[in-house]
Amino acid sequence: MRAEFPDFRLGSVLATSFTATLTERQGDAVERMPTPQRLVDWLAVNDLAVDSCTTAQFELARALRESIHAAATATATRDAPPASAVRVINDCSMRGRAAAVLTPEGTRQWRLSSASCVEDALGVIAADAISIIAGERDGRLALCASPTCRAAFFDTSRSRSRRWCDMNTCGNRQKKARFHANQRENPGSAE
Repeated sequence: MRAEFPDFRLGSVLATSFTATLTERQGDAVERMPTPQRLVDWLAVNDLAVDSCTTAQFELARALRESIHAAATATATRDAPPASAVRVINDCSMRGRAAAVLTPEGTRQWRLSSASCVEDALGVIAADAISIIAGERDGRLALCASPTCRAAFFDTSRSRSRRWCDMNTCGNRQKKARFHANQRENPGSAE
């Protein structure tokens, strides 16, 4: 991973982790995938390794990221996903030719058609997005309660009441802000 860029936020859901390559969307946006090489890095971290990425493939990846975010946000707020977002997600899903293979350890792994086929990797991400947006997996799409973040995330908690996309970032930041506000209102309460 290159040190000059912010770390990736990795989660257990591929599609929403992909949308988290752009964070703080409602504040000072943090682009975690500003170059084609960073897309290659992100794909490698997520077991979808490719050798290289062209500018056109990179633009397609960013269009997919924004389409997944738009569709997931609409689903989380119980609105219909925008037709343009659905079109991009479907096009990427149909364009990819990745195959699911069973490993000797009994896990699923994706095999891309070639070492440089970004479209295959994007097809896997699009298929994952389709499965969560369509409600095929156990969980629900939600939006981060942080007013500067508002990231879409897939809540698989038992109560389906998770509030933050990531407790270590947004949740912690909000709890610290509440604590400091309480300290200003009640200066002697920490003693």
